[in-house]
Amino acid sequence: MFKNVKSIGFIALLALVLLLAACGGEEEEDTGSGDNEGGEEASGTELGETDLSVPYVAWAGAIARTPLVQQVLEEVGYTVDITQVEAGAMWTSVANQDSAFMTASWLPVTHQAYQEQYGDDVEELGNFVDEAPLSMTVPSYMDVDSIEDLKDNEELGEAVDWTVTGIDPGAGVMESTETAIEEYELDNWELSASSEGAMLSELQTAVDNEEPIVVTGWQPHPMFATMDLKLLEDPQEVYGGDGDRIGAVAHTDFQEESPAAYEVMQRLLEDYDQDMENELLAAIDEGAEPEDAAAQFLEDNPELLEAWTEGLGE
Repeated sequence: MFKNVKSIGFIALLALVLLLAACGGEEEEDTGSGDNEGGEEASGTELGETDLSVPYVAWAGAIARTPLVQQVLEEVGYTVDITQVEAGAMWTSVANQDSAFMTASWLPVTHQAYQEQYGDDVEELGNFVDEAPLSMTVPSYMDVDSIEDLKDNEELGEAVDWTVTGIDPGAGVMESTETAIEEYELDNWELSASSEGAMLSELQTAVDNEEPIVVTGWQPHPMFATMDLKLLEDPQEVYGGDGDRIGAVAHTDFQEESPAAYEVMQRLLEDYDQDMENELLAAIDEGAEPEDAAAQFLEDNPELLEAWTEGLGE
């Protein structure tokens, strides 16, 4: 009988051991799963949609900063296609969700018409530059200081063929300049559209020969570092007074569709300032390709790259 009791006791003990072992295995498995969940939290917000299209206009600042944004996002695990377009196409593609976000909005003045048209479909992510003044611009050797000085200025008008040399026709600064011509009653003057490159070429030629010229200008821009120029005073504030803010604008579903990219942009925009932009602009002005200037900046500032990407994506 005692043998039977011992046998039963042994069997019960063995069953208990097996049960505990099974529970322990489940606990270990659950712990492993917990570690994975913790890993997901440590690796950060989900990437979501990883193919991102980012349009920008062919203006100096946008050419400089956009490859930087691209490379930071690619560090996290995104595939980023950056494309040069005109301002109207930039806004349209973001509003229609053909693009994730843009890197060259100028608000509240320069791109006011686009904001009014697409405002319900887009959101501002933040600013690259908080104040970016715009106005008609001339070499400092010219004896004019205000847009008002152009009115009925026969000598200057005839010298420059009554022409303000502009950039691409879709640019907000062009619309503001057309408005300025009307508001300041510059009846004989007209705005000539071209491109930023063509405008800069004409400006450089005029400066080299100390000839008069009136162009559409804005800051920050390397032309103010390489040439002695002045923005004409704008007492009516047609161009927005202290200037626009240059920012990133996304479609309203960007955060939901690509959460980690949204977080990267929030962090980057928090730190980005005009000094960073000037550093990129200077490198490009000295001959670096924009993507190389961006790569060098990130190499020289690893703490920024870490801060912008830590805990996110891959």
